[in-house]
Amino acid sequence: MNGIELAKKYYEAYGIAMLEEQFGNVSDRIAIGLVGEGSECLGYDDAFSQDHDFEPGFCLWITAADERKFGFKLERAYTKLPKTFLGYTRSPLSPVGGNRHGVLVIEDFYRKFLGTEGVPETFAQWFSIPSATLRAAVSGQVWKDDLGAFSAVREALQKGYPRDVQLKKLAAHTIMMNQSGQYNLERCLARGEIGAAQLCTAEFVRHAISAVYLLNNVYEPFYKWAYRGMRELPVLSELEELLTALPVADDKPALVEQIAVAFAREFCNQGISDSPSNALCTHAYAITNKIQDVHIRNMHVMEGI
Repeated sequence: MNGIELAKKYYEAYGIAMLEEQFGNVSDRIAIGLVGEGSECLGYDDAFSQDHDFEPGFCLWITAADERKFGFKLERAYTKLPKTFLGYTRSPLSPVGGNRHGVLVIEDFYRKFLGTEGVPETFAQWFSIPSATLRAAVSGQVWKDDLGAFSAVREALQKGYPRDVQLKKLAAHTIMMNQSGQYNLERCLARGEIGAAQLCTAEFVRHAISAVYLLNNVYEPFYKWAYRGMRELPVLSELEELLTALPVADDKPALVEQIAVAFAREFCNQGISDSPSNALCTHAYAITNKIQDVHIRNMHVMEGI
């Protein structure tokens, strides 16, 4: 059983009855589910994940106004739910906040991940938010949300980056793929700088992974799950195998070029570049030229990272 299944079973066993019996008059104002940090919210948890932060528990999201009306009572009721379930023990809630489960204020929940109470309103806000926290904000499952306040933000975020932000970030990662993989890697190898070549390879892989997520307009998760998540993407998921092989490949430049060709082809397929070259720097600037907002287009290419 994975974490999200355990959470839902716990909610169905105890949470539904608690809400109906004690909060029937306001239950339509409480969103229920499991969203946030942790591999269980991504659906990637396994037996190894159970050595920390694995427990029966779920989230109850309410507005700040409702928190003042019945938040304390709701939290006390949640705290009194059984501490063990199906052989797993629930951790005690912290009285000073920071909990992943229990009663969470909608505005505070999104502020934690986004730095704002709802969907980012400016391009500057979008650029400032790490992709992993955006992914956490849209992960997991929502089982009930009659009010719709929590889901309204979630559903807007799930649409991905605004187009100009997506393109700017993609251009930045593409120019870094060119610099690290198509330019510096061969120079470091020719000089016998093996350590530097390893760093070039790692940089190329890191930016290539980010570019794959951006081409799918899906937020990249925390780095240890980036490869895993790539396998589920509809566009360029096949590069996961090549990028995994690259650090130990005998002919790294040749494999870099094979990966670059795949990116160049996809850029043209999506209509964001018309460059006939496999040099990724040419595609980075072609992608930049597709940006509509003049301010974003004129920002330094590296500001997309």
